[in-house]
Amino acid sequence: MKKVNVVFYCPSCGFRSRGSEYYWRCPKCGSPLEVEYASEWKPSGVGLKRYASSLPLTPPKSLGEGSTPLIELDYRGVTVKFKLEYLNPTGSFKDRGSSLAIGLAYLLGYRRVVEDTSGNTGISVTAYASLYNMESIIVMPQYAPKGKKALVKALGGKIIETPTRGDAAVKVLELARDNANYYVAHTYSPLYVEATKTIAYEAWEQGFNGDIVIAPVGSGGLFLGLHKGFKDLLKWGLRNRRHVMIAVEGSSTIRLYPRLYGGKPNITGESKLADGIMVPKPPRLNEIVEALKETRGKVVVVSDKEIVEALKELYMYGLIVEPTSATVLAALKKLIESGNIARGNEVLAPLTGSGLKMIDLIEKIL
Repeated sequence: MKKVNVVFYCPSCGFRSRGSEYYWRCPKCGSPLEVEYASEWKPSGVGLKRYASSLPLTPPKSLGEGSTPLIELDYRGVTVKFKLEYLNPTGSFKDRGSSLAIGLAYLLGYRRVVEDTSGNTGISVTAYASLYNMESIIVMPQYAPKGKKALVKALGGKIIETPTRGDAAVKVLELARDNANYYVAHTYSPLYVEATKTIAYEAWEQGFNGDIVIAPVGSGGLFLGLHKGFKDLLKWGLRNRRHVMIAVEGSSTIRLYPRLYGGKPNITGESKLADGIMVPKPPRLNEIVEALKETRGKVVVVSDKEIVEALKELYMYGLIVEPTSATVLAALKKLIESGNIARGNEVLAPLTGSGLKMIDLIEKIL
């Protein structure tokens, strides 16, 4: 076993690991864990490693994750700064978290990783496992995009298919019982949240000075990471204004709206194109709700019709993204129309995944 000292702790029951052990969730109460470490602002270099002083570990290897572009567009009088996360090595923001998670697996001496996913995380996990010459087993729903399955296989991963995303989450637990398997558990993992903080750091260094942040919410790692990142910048005195978090969810998988507002949203039509936000029971749901309340944020629910319209607009700008990415523009349009975002506001909108991985679907819907 290689030298590593990453301490996991549980805010719910007080459990703490001993620094050379891995837990994908609290072994005592089953809650999501956090990582204990000293964080400070000493950026140096490029990519994810630029922020090594504010991350729980430095992975031994890299595929070049991080340092994604930030582009500015005037959209109906609103300054929108799109963070092009789909330009990460495997085409999604998940590479930031996978870099930490698989790096830790390697440092702990694991030779096989297992994960459940609808697509992007599976590709990312498999790529980083291959980087360390590790095996990967990815459990995916049958309806996951063909292009994403093909990439998992091309990268050397083994796929186990299940009827639904929920079934995949159950099936992977059978694999996780084998102590030789490192269960990545990105929906629980604090490493994905910690890594995603760096998107906020980069956006600030690249010139984002606004206070509105729109993010699609699947498991919530991106949303919570952005929230924590901007809180860090405020704590360190680098920003002097508080941020407002806007969560986007699809009309077919509504989890946040009732918790924040009560009742159901006034929306018709299903939402099945944005596979990245079809996570029915995100383990960190309570944390997401608290972040919304803390920042006086909002939840916006979008349908497939609205996603397709937004996707068409993004492609007209030359932004080759997947439907999940388009949810942020669909939400922005609704917020402008309702008067919640006005001319002169500055908005950060991460574009999470590449459309090149599901070009067959893009051809059909566009």
